[in-house]
Amino acid sequence: MIDVDALLNCFGVASCAVNQLTSGLIIGMLLFLVASGLTLIFGVLNVINFAHGTFYMLGAYFAFSTYLLTESYLLSALIGALGAGFFGILFERFLISKVYGQDILMQLLVCYAFILITDDLVKIIWGSEYLSMGVPDEFRLPPFRVFGGFVPPLYAFLIILSLVIGVITIFLISKTRFGSIVRAAAENAKMVSALGIRVPLYFALLFGLGCALAGIAGALGAPVRSLTPGMGFGILIESFIVTVIGGMGSIPGALIAALILGITRSIGSVGFPLFVDGMMFVIMALVLIFKPTGLFVKGSSK
Repeated sequence: MIDVDALLNCFGVASCAVNQLTSGLIIGMLLFLVASGLTLIFGVLNVINFAHGTFYMLGAYFAFSTYLLTESYLLSALIGALGAGFFGILFERFLISKVYGQDILMQLLVCYAFILITDDLVKIIWGSEYLSMGVPDEFRLPPFRVFGGFVPPLYAFLIILSLVIGVITIFLISKTRFGSIVRAAAENAKMVSALGIRVPLYFALLFGLGCALAGIAGALGAPVRSLTPGMGFGILIESFIVTVIGGMGSIPGALIAALILGITRSIGSVGFPLFVDGMMFVIMALVLIFKPTGLFVKGSSK
């Protein structure tokens, strides 16, 4: 099942090892952005957003359309994040907020209905065929040479920017007034409301922030991934695996878990291409057996 020779041959050559590790970091960091939004919503609002992958898809499509109009990658990424965040706020206010505190099956049905409707709307607006943004002109530069391997400038940019966004998110939730309010409201919404704070507004903004993180992941990854209706489902499953491994509600845990899965997927494409998805679930199962709460306990980011 595992091709040891292929792994040894790859990691015995610097260029192959660097390429695989870079690919793993790209996968891991984009997955981290999506999963951090998912775990943020759960950690504060105690809502499992089964439609989270849809906002990843919306971010990618918004970015694609913006790039066609402006040819600006950074602007398209910003619009992708803002668009996903805006629709996330609408989704929370008009749908999810109606099922707060209800049975998880009700939340699942609401999210699933939203997924089906959005996927069909994407097909109507953008079509059902695969779309590709391509590498933006500003990143069509010679690759960086690292330990005998080559790293494209776009890849380096995605890794660094994803990490920066993650750090800013952790700071926003743990060190700012906004973060203090939403964390307090999650513990006792009635008490916070009694202080004159509009709790529903803060909940909507937090939900929008989580969706914006998924949207910017889709937008940033658009040049290196194909766009297709339903593309959010796969990233949703992987995001849930990340949140389980890292610890539900922990953004630092999501980072570590996403990097583990990203490297696993990258190495697996060489050593066990037929069992990559299976290996991800094996890792999750082992964590659940030996540390059911995940690598980081809930609330470690607070």
